[in-house]
Amino acid sequence: MPQPIRLKDHEKDARLVKRRVVFCAVAIIVLTCLLIMRMYYLQVVQYEHHSTLAENNRIHVQPLPPTRGLIFDRNGVIIADNRPSFSLTVTRERAGDWLSVLDTVVEVLELADDDRALFERRVRQGRRPFEPVPILFELSEEQIARIAVNQFRLPGVEVAAQLVRHYPQQEHFAHSVGYVGRINEQELKRLDPTDYAGTHHIGKTGIERFYEDELHGEVGYEEVETNARGRVLRVLKRVDPKPGKDIVLSLDVQLQEAAENALGGRRGAVVAIDPNNGEVLAMVSQPSFDPNPFVTGISFKAYGELRDSIDQPLYNRVLRGLYPPGSTIKPMVAVAGLDAGVVTPTSRVFDPGFYQLPNHSHKYRNWNRTGDGWVDLNLAIARSNDTYFYDLAHKMGVDRMHDYMSRFGLGQRVALDMFEETAGLMPSRDWKRARYRQPWYPGETLILGIGQGYMQTTPLQLAQATALMATRGKWIRPHLAKSIDGRLPADPNPMPDIVLRDPKFWDYGINGMEEVLHGPRGTARKVGDSSVYRIAGKSGTAQVVAIKQGEKYDRNKVQERHRDHALFIGFAPAQKPQIAVAVMVENGESGSGVAAPVVKQVMDAWLLDKETGQLKAEFALPQTAEVSQR
Repeated sequence: MPQPIRLKDHEKDARLVKRRVVFCAVAIIVLTCLLIMRMYYLQVVQYEHHSTLAENNRIHVQPLPPTRGLIFDRNGVIIADNRPSFSLTVTRERAGDWLSVLDTVVEVLELADDDRALFERRVRQGRRPFEPVPILFELSEEQIARIAVNQFRLPGVEVAAQLVRHYPQQEHFAHSVGYVGRINEQELKRLDPTDYAGTHHIGKTGIERFYEDELHGEVGYEEVETNARGRVLRVLKRVDPKPGKDIVLSLDVQLQEAAENALGGRRGAVVAIDPNNGEVLAMVSQPSFDPNPFVTGISFKAYGELRDSIDQPLYNRVLRGLYPPGSTIKPMVAVAGLDAGVVTPTSRVFDPGFYQLPNHSHKYRNWNRTGDGWVDLNLAIARSNDTYFYDLAHKMGVDRMHDYMSRFGLGQRVALDMFEETAGLMPSRDWKRARYRQPWYPGETLILGIGQGYMQTTPLQLAQATALMATRGKWIRPHLAKSIDGRLPADPNPMPDIVLRDPKFWDYGINGMEEVLHGPRGTARKVGDSSVYRIAGKSGTAQVVAIKQGEKYDRNKVQERHRDHALFIGFAPAQKPQIAVAVMVENGESGSGVAAPVVKQVMDAWLLDKETGQLKAEFALPQTAEVSQR
């Protein structure tokens, strides 16, 4: 049966549509209000915050590296400067396949595979892809021309001019001034990234490293407007960097050259100090090396030749070379013996050519096997008599020896501004027990008294001990910097002066040193006879290989590099000390015959007028001293 047709309820549908319209209108109004509120919050309440973010996206700060401070000698001669140099840079963003670009660079410039590996490492260390990274420094005119001709093959590669550290004196100050080099990964971790932003080099050794903070300067910056890719559109603000401070060294170029000439190409070290203020006048370690290649990156081959050389040109003999001081410490031991009260100036010892401890058969030989007979303190220093100092050391004992020699700076770092310095070794009972788990033997005290055995010193320490003799115990740390930006360097940890029971004890030690060069039996009288001024000095010989009991040293049976080292210390003029010098000649054998003439030449170069051959006016002695000298 068919169903009846139902009429549609239009009123109900109209109400449903109306409710839906009202709901949508309310939703739209609510959402619109929420949007307006959010816009108000962002645009009004959070205006400063978001405007800053937007500004940071548009404005970037680019570092401006400072110019490194210059280094001069005491007379204003430039030792380290900054010179313009053309370098090759690569910008990764513009280079595209930059590894292939590097291959092309190596091909165009005909470089080695080692250079290619170095370039890649430098590019990978670059901090931002849109910043140019220098990969090759000091381009020659030919290299610049090759890059220009092949520029179409080298996208992102440019030739740029920049200031590069340069050492015009080359090898003459490599061990004192040092050099700068590229910042490595380890240094990047410890450096402040803000202070070194845009800087690619840092001091590696010497003065360059010790005074890095002063030489580096303060970084500047530019505020630049950039696009979305970081490309600079315009400069908005610029703060210039502050250049590093200039440093004037106490070193003298002419005296340095004289010291090198005096060594005559032999392996060794020379240190000259002004005892009155601690200024280092000359500091020579031979052989040396040219530091300039290290600035821009020395090749693996060149560095390998320096590193593996048997003569060790990279080795700083002045600060790191450890040698037994030999007889050079006998004047200090004599002063210590006088102050300790174990000897007097007139105390005598009979020397038959050897010394024996009580109830011991072992003979400790004097260098003069026939002996010097009765010897007092003055003659013992002049003749460098081992027997006298064996006896003196035995009377003092190792404990007092250690205490007094430490006061002279032996076995500790003495310099004010030389970070590479080695402390050396002044042995003691406690040191030997800790090192070898053995007691200290009396025989070891004897050889300690003549500067042999475990004792190890640097040439700088010997020069400082000599300066202390010259100033009668006034402690001033040796230093290379004469002034930093016009200011004198300060010693944050001054050493106490050496004060003796009787100041006359200094005179006895110094008189013995004068007798070494001017006495009738002095070991270096040949050198002293040729001097127009009086020198107080002491020779020394340091064994390289031990000699068996009863054997004599025969140079013909010993390889050249196993022969004894020659040492000599001295200061002059003896009446008014102006310079203290320590010389060590490796395998030179004779302190008086080889090292003493070197000391004399260095002193002459500093003290004498070249035209007259007499003492310079500023070093002239009082009239009474000149009369006594004659």
